[in-house]
Amino acid sequence: MLELRIDGAATGHPVLGAIDVQVRAGDRICLLGPSGVGKTTLLNAIAGLDPRLSSMARPRAGVRVGYLFQEHRLLPWRTVRQNLALVGASSGDIDRLLNEVGLCDAGHRLPDQLSLGMARRAALARSLAIKPDLLLLDEPFASLDPDRADELRGLIVQLLDAQPQMAMICVTHDARDADQLANRLWYMSGRPATLRWDRPLTGGASASRISAELRLLGV
Repeated sequence: MLELRIDGAATGHPVLGAIDVQVRAGDRICLLGPSGVGKTTLLNAIAGLDPRLSSMARPRAGVRVGYLFQEHRLLPWRTVRQNLALVGASSGDIDRLLNEVGLCDAGHRLPDQLSLGMARRAALARSLAIKPDLLLLDEPFASLDPDRADELRGLIVQLLDAQPQMAMICVTHDARDADQLANRLWYMSGRPATLRWDRPLTGGASASRISAELRLLGV
């Protein structure tokens, strides 16, 4: 689905080093690492938003990529329904998406009439409107209270379970997110940053324990 062969040194990139990894259909990856190490930078490269690195992130032809940014980035002068229509969603698709994210009664609202949690769910619906093969999530639970974060985690799990071939890469600071969402763990560290850990979470492996051990080892 996606082949990453990034050589940041070759392009003089200030953040990322050498990263050589593949993403397959059905992978649910959580990307952990210290603050500011370059996790969002890597997502931007995958999404084609970093011109220095985009040629080194090669999605298979026809692969659709949805991106839920840290900020919802909904157009403030458009309603939720209109924001979804702008990315090509039909009226029927909009109804379905709003139902999936629990916003059936909020489609007529403007973004500033939504709570943070609702705005993030609306942005998730927008990222799903293109029917992505790969879903990128950048700190989707940041600034949410524990109950709202738990609701959004549960919603994402449901959406992934309903589309088992869809892959996900989720940047998070909380390894407990990976325990609930992921079947594969990436850990990034270093200057320049590289992937220091890339393994499946099988056999009861705990992302919380693994990440704690990596931090203690100074990886």
